[in-house]
Amino acid sequence: MQNIINFIKQTFNNKSFLPLHEPIFIGNEKKYLNECIDSTFVSTVGKYVDILESEFAKKVGSTYAIATVNGTAALHISLHLAGVERNTEVITQALTFIATCNAITYCGAKPIFIDVDLETMGMSPKSLKKFLERNCEVINNNCINKVTKKTIKACVPMHTFGHPCKIDDIKKICTKWHINLVEDSAESLGSIYKQKHTGTFGKFGVFSFNGNKIITSGGGGIIVTNDEELARKAKHITTTAKKSHKYEYIHDDIGYNYRMPNINAALLVAQMENLDKFLKSKRKLANIYKKFFSDKNITFVREPKKSKSNYWLNAILLSDQKQKKQFLEFTNKNGVMTRPIWRIMSDLEMFKDCQKDDLINTKYLEERVVNIPSSVRI
Repeated sequence: MQNIINFIKQTFNNKSFLPLHEPIFIGNEKKYLNECIDSTFVSTVGKYVDILESEFAKKVGSTYAIATVNGTAALHISLHLAGVERNTEVITQALTFIATCNAITYCGAKPIFIDVDLETMGMSPKSLKKFLERNCEVINNNCINKVTKKTIKACVPMHTFGHPCKIDDIKKICTKWHINLVEDSAESLGSIYKQKHTGTFGKFGVFSFNGNKIITSGGGGIIVTNDEELARKAKHITTTAKKSHKYEYIHDDIGYNYRMPNINAALLVAQMENLDKFLKSKRKLANIYKKFFSDKNITFVREPKKSKSNYWLNAILLSDQKQKKQFLEFTNKNGVMTRPIWRIMSDLEMFKDCQKDDLINTKYLEERVVNIPSSVRI
């Protein structure tokens, strides 16, 4: 394993410690932050929030974008507006970050866990179709779970580590079964599937700008949609559902204090200006890793067919759980931060009683996948 450590450190100019993914600030970040501070508009009102929403929508090819305090908040609101409420259910994948399931739970709903494809590490359309045909029926344009008698209101696939899942097939299945599609695109900014940006296939798409993402506002998230009414509603309820008035406090709905502050948006606008450069750097790094691991009996996870991945977090597939543990211990002990893929959601205490399928591929990947340093190199 020492040769892997040496190669990775050499790739990142022999730094003594390599984080998994660190932010990089090489543009107008300080300039825009200073302008924001000088304007005194540092909270949820200010020009940078508007600039961000406009530019982001153009970038991904959506009609509307609504900036939020983080990706989890964006997903919560998207599910809420997709009709997810108490005593309903949401289909998602068991191989995901906890935020996906947290957002479902915030709505009072319960997740159902579906297996992933080995190629994409994202939700398997075949497993989704099989689950629905075995367990569900459509009654009055609602998908009813015959096991629990509850309505399945939404489906939330995730583009794992930025690799697009087979989202078009998933969309067709959801349409047939009257299930709203909400894309968890938190990790896939810059990823393309069949010439279309991830996050733009469903009713809503959600992105994250956490400190470990390709571009960051410290925290931050965004909702994209092509539906004008849903976009208006999302912006309204993420700003405490306050009606516009010169001085009166009038709120006409249960609202959330989820709007992105202007000061965070200022940072993100500057980051957006260098996004293409960052994506180019990440593809170059992925190609370096791909070449290195090609003769090491270690599988480097490549972008799926008909996709262009952002390679947010590079991943390798080890032979078994024992080798994974040894690799994680050795690399982290020697100054190279590596991380395992997430624990399977259905194994966590909060979700042990949730309905699930066999999760064969999910378990296989959990035992073998490790993320390696993936920061932008400038």
